[in-house]
Parts: sequence; C-alpha cells; structure tokens
Amino acid sequence: MSPVLDVRDVHKSYATTRAVDNLSFAVEPGEIFALLGPNGAGKSTMVRALLGIVQFDGGSIDWTVDGRSGPPARSSIGYLPEERGLYKDVPVLRTLIYFGILRGMTRADARLEAERWLEKLELQDRAKDKIDTLSKGNQQKIQFAAAVLHRPSFAVLDEPFSGFDPVNQEKFLGHIRAMRDEGATVLLSAHQMQLVERVADRMLLIDRGREVLSGTINEVRDRAGAGRQLVLETEGTADEAALAACPGVKRVKLAEPGRAVLELEDEPALNATLEAVGRTVRIRGVHDERPTLHDIYVDAVRRREENA
Repeated sequence: MSPVLDVRDVHKSYATTRAVDNLSFAVEPGEIFALLGPNGAGKSTMVRALLGIVQFDGGSIDWTVDGRSGPPARSSIGYLPEERGLYKDVPVLRTLIYFGILRGMTRADARLEAERWLEKLELQDRAKDKIDTLSKGNQQKIQFAAAVLHRPSFAVLDEPFSGFDPVNQEKFLGHIRAMRDEGATVLLSAHQMQLVERVADRMLLIDRGREVLSGTINEVRDRAGAGRQLVLETEGTADEAALAACPGVKRVKLAEPGRAVLELEDEPALNATLEAVGRTVRIRGVHDERPTLHDIYVDAVRRREENA
C-alpha cells in the first residue's frame, strides 16, 4: 500500500535561517505520525509547507489520499493550526457549521456533526455563546472540532494540546486515538513528548530542521542506544565517578541531591550492579524504568552537538 504522504529531501530557508534541512519521511495509511521537537525546530514550517501555505525551496511531496494521487481534495484534509483561527464575535455553533460547509458538508450534516462534537467536548451549553467568551482551553476545543468535524481522511494537528490542563490533555489523547481507530491518518506536530510517546505509532524527532531520530518508540530507543535505567534515592550526594565504575553501568546522571540515574549496559547482571552500588552509596530506594522520549531526544541532540 502506498504511503498517504511521501516527503523526500525537502528544505526551506528564511533569509539566513534553514528552517527545514533536507528532511525525508513517509506517513502510512491509518497511523498517527508525530513530528516532534522543541519550539523553533521547524515543525510548523514543515506543516505549513505540506499544506501549501508556504512553498518548500526544494525536494518533493507525493500525496495519495482516498486512493487518488496528487494534491488532496479540500474535503479530505483537516487542519488544526497552531495559531487561533476562529471568528471571535461569532457564536460557537454557527462557527462550527460554517467550517463544516467550507469543507463541503451540507448545512444539515454540518449542524449534526457540530452538535455531536459539542456534546463530546462537554460544551453543548455554550453553543450560542460567542467564541471570545470562552476560555483559552475551550477555544482550542472548538478549533479542534472545526478542523475535524467533516471527518477528514488525513488530519494535520499542529500543537493540539495547547492551552489544555492535564485532564483535557488526557481526553484529547483519546480523541486522537479515536480518529485513527475510525480510519483517519493523523500527522501530529507537538513538543509535549511525554504525551505524544503514548499515542504515536511512529515519529520523527527534529532539531534545527534536521532529523535526530525516527521510527516507533522502541526503534527510537534502540537507535539512540537508550537502555534500562536504575533510579536511586540516596542519602546525600552520590560520587558520580564511583557509580560509573560499577559493573553494568554505562552512564550516570546526578539529577539532583539525593537522586542518581544509572543508564545500564544491555542485559546487565543486576545483582552485581546493585551490590557494587551499595558499597558506593547508602540507598534509600531504587526502581527500574525506561528512559522517556524527552530524555532520549535531549541526549541525542547533546551527542550530535558534541560530535559536530
């Protein structure tokens, strides 16, 4: 099956800044593909260029949406921009109906879908309120609904968690999964890596417009050489050099006083490691964990800068 989106060697510059630097990736049908990186990494430029809002300076983009090659139909694409794009003095329900009609829906169908989304987002009692009376988080909910109420085959979500508290972040992870489960392909651009690693099928991590790592979360961990970690709660500050000399320990990070993170070699002999660590520092607590996507990204960027 052909990728929905096949991007090859694209690049984009603004004056002397290389915003996108020869990136290549493919998005497969029915997956959540995440474009990840901090603010300024080039994510929004990539998204805008994919949608034709700005033009790449070079490279190629091939689309195959709903079985048709070439630029996708307007009704096939849903786009949630990073910036607010709503009419502030228009009531909520009218806003959603209007955006549905713009995407090719009949007025009746747009109203039905708008009401369905308002109920799903627990905003049905705000249907007649103007957009500018809503909180920032509720405005983001309406903007999300406006982007997807026409049930697009391919949804591009740029920073969809902006303005949400932890409870609503969890709910929107569920909404994004539901879109995929209903058959949509989702391109997700975000910087909240702790959220995205829980929902993305595959990901591309970028820094300054260049690829850092890509693949599934397990592939990214393997390519980064990110193995298991032991997190130690210690009495006092541990001796970093002494811990690094313990068998099975690849790297030591002293995160804060009384806490040390040991990155372990592949398949370490844990009994020997813990015995040696116990001779080095008094341990108050210990647990095993996998490195987060954020930790992997920061470490990969640091290594790249050191080798530059």
